[in-house]
Amino acid sequence: QVQLVESGGGLVQAGCSLRLSCAASRSTFRMYSMGWYRQSPGKEREFVARLNWSGGSTTYADSVKGRFTISRDNAKNTLYLQMNSLQPEDTAIYYCNVHPPTAAYWGQGTQVTVSS
Repeated sequence: QVQLVESGGGLVQAGCSLRLSCAASRSTFRMYSMGWYRQSPGKEREFVARLNWSGGSTTYADSVKGRFTISRDNAKNTLYLQMNSLQPEDTAIYYCNVHPPTAAYWGQGTQVTVSS
């Protein structure tokens, strides 16, 4: 079973950038389509972005399209989310998982807080 550990979150001002990382514990990670998801206080967890095993096909939520970029380095078993032009509404805990997500793979997530 693959374990996923997110990192890279923090407190930033609106308009700034962050890059999140998701480290997978096993090389079988490279076989999976992967995604980023987020959960804001009082809301359900929502889809942010996904990409296929090779990184050649991506999909984004409308709310982040043009600002966020998902990528992966299969040699490092790592998934990334580059977040530019962050807005207060992007404040959430960000999680990585396979896509579609599997309950067994949810980790602790990484907190992103954007101040106005």
